[in-house]
Amino acid sequence: MNDMVNKNILIVGVGGQGIVLVSEIIAKVCMTYGYDVKQNEVHGMAQRGGSVVSHVRYGNKIHSPLIEVGQADVLLSFELLEAQRWLYYLKKDGIAIINTQQIEPMSVLSGKTTYPENIESQIKDSGCNVKFVNGTQIAKDVNNLRSVNISLIGALSNELEFDENLWTDAIKGRVPQKTIESNLKAFEFGRQAK
Repeated sequence: MNDMVNKNILIVGVGGQGIVLVSEIIAKVCMTYGYDVKQNEVHGMAQRGGSVVSHVRYGNKIHSPLIEVGQADVLLSFELLEAQRWLYYLKKDGIAIINTQQIEPMSVLSGKTTYPENIESQIKDSGCNVKFVNGTQIAKDVNNLRSVNISLIGALSNELEFDENLWTDAIKGRVPQKTIESNLKAFEFGRQAK
């Protein structure tokens, strides 16, 4: 294990996108590597498509599972509007990895508001280091529509210090047996996303 400063990953999206699974896989990789890990999930009406936020912190010694505002090294977002909502948690030199999917929240579905336009441009204009990933297309390409989250892990894996084998072992241990092959493809396509 290397000496390091603690790292913080904030994972955001909406209910049903597999955010809890992703945070568990990340935590497993970190623990296998030998780091202390703390994680915390916040479910805000998740079953109705509401926000889900997961904090994952790792390093030599972690005291609290919660990431402070402006202290996330990585913002991993499964949906564009959620990325924009949580961008203020990112450090100045952090990276946002964002799925290009748009899911209309309840306020839009009920007609109270409209889904904002040009979110990708607004995020780029914020000055943060950002990588957009079309996880939905990757999931279609591997014939497993539930593998969007694993494609985003692939993109994330390029930004962290862990060996690819740690990631693939953790994925194999957490996804259903019959989906291992498609999930590993999604992971690899996520790693290759530009």
